[in-house]
Amino acid sequence: MDERKGDWMQIFTGKKFWPLDPKSEEVDIKDIALSLAFQCRFNGHSNYFYSIAQHSVIVSKIVSKDQASAALLHDAAETYIGDMVSPLKRFMLEFKEIENKIEKIIFEKFGIKNVNQKEIKRADNIALVTEMRDLMKSPPERWKVASFEPIHEKIISMGPEESEKIFLKRFEELFSNNNF
Repeated sequence: MDERKGDWMQIFTGKKFWPLDPKSEEVDIKDIALSLAFQCRFNGHSNYFYSIAQHSVIVSKIVSKDQASAALLHDAAETYIGDMVSPLKRFMLEFKEIENKIEKIIFEKFGIKNVNQKEIKRADNIALVTEMRDLMKSPPERWKVASFEPIHEKIISMGPEESEKIFLKRFEELFSNNNF
């Protein structure tokens, strides 16, 4: 019997993962890519299917080169705990602690260091206003992030399979010198 904190969940590759006691050796990019490709941003409240995987690729292209790897994986913890909408997340401190712990082991697994959270958050907000423009209905009132300028390119939503492919392709571009 495993002496780990909490219960485990089975992940796509067939392994066990303990969200309350994560270990980097249990992290696999295939699990991350598939899970994020099948999860919708905004809890599905957009005009089209739009995955966290596609969003992550966009964020990774907005940041500077040295932050692209961290930006690609900035939402990777959601592979194991799902995506909680922002209005709730700030009230769920224990959830945020769990998310941070999982993010830390993911970054450890892939050798990501010197993360500039401020730069990634800025890119995340730029992606968000672009998503608002291209994928959502007009808001009933101005969002707090509305002051950010969207990227020029229009976002065309992709299905899960294509999202998974572009995520893995971007991962390969950024991590091609490493063996995971």
